[in-house]
Amino acid sequence: MARLHPRLLEALNLLPKDKPVHLLTRHSVRELAKNGFADYRLPLTPEGVEMARDWGSKLNRPVETFYSSPVGRCVNTAKAMAEGAVKAGLMAQAPEEIEVDTTLVEPGCYVVDINEVGPTFFKLGAFRFLNQHLQEPFEGMLSPAEGRAKLAAYLQEREPEPGNLNVHVTHDTILAVLVAELHGRRQITEDDWPWMMEGLWVWFSPGQMHWIWRGDHGRCAL
Repeated sequence: MARLHPRLLEALNLLPKDKPVHLLTRHSVRELAKNGFADYRLPLTPEGVEMARDWGSKLNRPVETFYSSPVGRCVNTAKAMAEGAVKAGLMAQAPEEIEVDTTLVEPGCYVVDINEVGPTFFKLGAFRFLNQHLQEPFEGMLSPAEGRAKLAAYLQEREPEPGNLNVHVTHDTILAVLVAELHGRRQITEDDWPWMMEGLWVWFSPGQMHWIWRGDHGRCAL
């Protein structure tokens, strides 16, 4: 059975109880890619659905809305998490449809011209592509700092009520670059790569974005 990152649960006790909070999370366990690239058609496994449902029941604060990348495995992760949240009494009822947003598609929020960067992405593979982008942003893409600002604006436009949570299901590539940029890193190692269902917790105060990743709390200026 797959498991959550061991430091994900402890973050629940570090979140401010009186602030609107966001969870920007990778989707759950999917079928394995046969050619090294995670095709958008790859679905969740039954284990992945159960893992998402279980995690949704443990979020420990009222959940208002689920947002998702339009990719099927992300939408189905959000649906399963919502089912778990309803069962645990964190939501009154599951949404009839999950609200999708292309900002959450990999490597969506960073791409300006997919025709310009797409061939390079497939040539290098995700890991090498992201490391090169962190060191010297590609033409046709936002810089890591610009991408972080775009994601922050996206989240601020979707604030839940104070004390509540909104969940945004995305992909490993977006989380990997965002977390590296927040830490001021220009390189990602395999240890940095987001686990299935691993997420970044975010909230805002005047002029600042606060975040928790693997139990570590940081902040940056907006």
